[in-house]
Amino acid sequence: MTKTIDLDALAVELGPIFAEGTAERDTSGTFVSDHYKTLKDRKVFSALVPEDLGGGGSSHRDMCNFLRIIAQSCGSTALALSMHQHLVAAAVYNHRNGRPGQALLEKVASGELTLISTGANDWLDSSGVCQRVDGGFRVTAKKPFASGSPAGDLFVTTAPYEDPEEGWQVLHFVLPVNAQGVSLAGDWDTLGMRATGSETAVFEEAFVPDEAVALRRAREGYHPAFNVVMAVAMPLIMSAYLGVAEAAAERAKGVAAKRAEDPTTPFLLGELINEVTLAQVMVQSMIDICDDYAFEMDVETANAVLIRKTLAADAIIGTTEKALKATGGAGFYRKMGLEQLLRDAHGAQFHPLPAKRQHHFTGQLALGLAPIVEGTAKRMRVAA
Repeated sequence: MTKTIDLDALAVELGPIFAEGTAERDTSGTFVSDHYKTLKDRKVFSALVPEDLGGGGSSHRDMCNFLRIIAQSCGSTALALSMHQHLVAAAVYNHRNGRPGQALLEKVASGELTLISTGANDWLDSSGVCQRVDGGFRVTAKKPFASGSPAGDLFVTTAPYEDPEEGWQVLHFVLPVNAQGVSLAGDWDTLGMRATGSETAVFEEAFVPDEAVALRRAREGYHPAFNVVMAVAMPLIMSAYLGVAEAAAERAKGVAAKRAEDPTTPFLLGELINEVTLAQVMVQSMIDICDDYAFEMDVETANAVLIRKTLAADAIIGTTEKALKATGGAGFYRKMGLEQLLRDAHGAQFHPLPAKRQHHFTGQLALGLAPIVEGTAKRMRVAA
C-alpha cells in the first residue's frame, strides 16, 4: 500500500525549484515539462487516488493547499496540475458513491498518468461531430484549453451524437493522447498562464470504442454530473489562482514598505489586504463546501460553489490590480513580476462559469426554475 504523500512539505520543497525561470517561460510560452516530470517522480498525479486503488490517498483539502502554495512560485504549473486533479477528484467522488470511477483511478495510479480536460469550453452541449461505427464512434472536433496537453496521457472529453432513436446526446469518454487522429494545434499564445501548455486538441476521425464511453446524457438541459464536477473542480482551480494573488500581495507589501512616507500607501495597502482576504475566504468556503467529498450531489451545492467562484475570481483579479497600485511606478517594470501575476490572474474569470453565466444560473434557481433553460445550452456555452 502506498504511503500517503505529505503534500504540505512537498509544496514547500518544490516551490523554490519551480520559481526558477518563471519569467523566461512566460516570455517564451514554454510548457513546464520539467515540473511535470518532477511531479510524476514524486507521485503527485496519483496523490488523490485512494490508497486501496494504488494511490497516495491525499485529501481534496490538502491538494487545494498544495496547488495554492505551488502557484505562489509558478502559477502555470499549479493551474495545469489542477486540471488533472479535478478529473481525479470527480472520479474519487463517483467511486465513493457507487458510480463509475474506479477504472480511471486505477489507470492513473498504475502509470502515474496525466489526465487532460477539454470540457470547460464545451459546457453542456459539447462540440464536434460524432459518427457511429462498428465497435464505437469516430469523433472529429477541436477542443481548446487542453491544459498540460504536451505531457498528457489521456483526454477526458465529450462529443455530441445524434442517436437515431433517442435523439441528441453527449458522450463522455476517455481518449489516449497518442491515439490515431489525435494531435495538438500548437496555438497556446495568450495573455497569461503562458506555460500551461493549454493547446487545442484536434481529433480527426479519432476512434472511441464503446467501452471508453463512461456516460451518455441528453444534450439539452442540465445533468446532475455537473454537480459533482463543479463541487470538486472549482476549489482546486481557484486555489491555484489564489496562490497567484497571494504572491502579488506579498510582493506589493514588500515594495510598499519602502514608500511608507507616502500618505496614500496605508490606504492602498488596506484595500489590497481586504481584497486578498476576500479571495482567501471565498476559496476556503468552496473547499469547506466540498468537505473532502462529503457533499450532496445536488444543484444547490453546485450553485453555492459557483457563486463563490465568481466572488473569488473578482477578488483575485482585484488583488493583483491593487498590488500594482500599491507599488506605484515600480510595479510597472516587468522585472518586478507583478505584471505577469496580474495577467495570470485574469484567467480566473474564464473558468466555468464566467460571471454572467453564473448570474443566470443562480437567478434561474432563485426563481424556482431549472438552472439552464431547455433549448439554450448552445447559447450558454462557456465563452473562450
